[in-house]
Amino acid sequence: MTALRPSRAAGLGPMLIVALIAAALYWPLMLAANVGPAGRTLASGAELDCRTALACASQLRNPVMPAPAQLAQGFVRLSTPVTSPLALPYNVGVTAGETLLGLLLATVTGIGLALLLVASRAFERATLPWLVASQTVPVVAIAPMLAVLLGQYGVQGFLPKAIIAAYIAFFPVAVGMSRGLRSAEPLHLDLMRTYHASPAQTYRLLRFPASLPHLFTALKVAVTSALVGSIVAEISTISFSGLGKMLAENSRASDTVALWVIMAYGAVLGVTLVAFVNALERWVTPWSRR
Repeated sequence: MTALRPSRAAGLGPMLIVALIAAALYWPLMLAANVGPAGRTLASGAELDCRTALACASQLRNPVMPAPAQLAQGFVRLSTPVTSPLALPYNVGVTAGETLLGLLLATVTGIGLALLLVASRAFERATLPWLVASQTVPVVAIAPMLAVLLGQYGVQGFLPKAIIAAYIAFFPVAVGMSRGLRSAEPLHLDLMRTYHASPAQTYRLLRFPASLPHLFTALKVAVTSALVGSIVAEISTISFSGLGKMLAENSRASDTVALWVIMAYGAVLGVTLVAFVNALERWVTPWSRR
């Protein structure tokens, strides 16, 4: 454990440096983004508690980029009370649940497809182009149709969003897992044949352990794709909770401060989900720790 601490501290250093640079650049970028709208607002004769465009840039009601004080007020306004269905923490939990369920469905589907792709070259040649084509369909277009189709069979609410998230996330899992299953060393495969190992034993003892690094790399991509899919599904279908529902409502209300706060919550949720996959990888593959 002690040997891991310096490397973790070293890994946090660049992240902190980037965060400090972003914080230092935020104020001048905010002024540059808002000074034009502030000048037009002043020219229109609107009554503001400032006289110059530069002074008004941090006081606009709906700024292009909110000032730090406006962001802080937006976080407090949208985060309390925490347990309220209208608050962001509750809606983040809903979106996180849809994303994790979608990731689970995508993992099961992707691993199943990977096994078929590796087992049969004919199946790979016949289906891989269609799998690639399935990822070119815009989610905004397919989400309402899929929700209507599932609704005809009584599937409503939480599950359709998770299925849409899985639809986006299964492809990187299938590709990564199939590459991982093929990554076993030829010498090791020859050794398994020498021992007269069955195909099931070869997969269990050699191919699956060799594929795990590829699988978890794919899962880190898939979990972010599933998150985007969940949010787009919430926007594109009838939703009563979730980050997508809050984005749609505040976009219609032109509340740009709320949109920035929601995006910040979504970014934190994405980082948290990737960290969860990282922790799962360390638990499943303890031998890969450095």
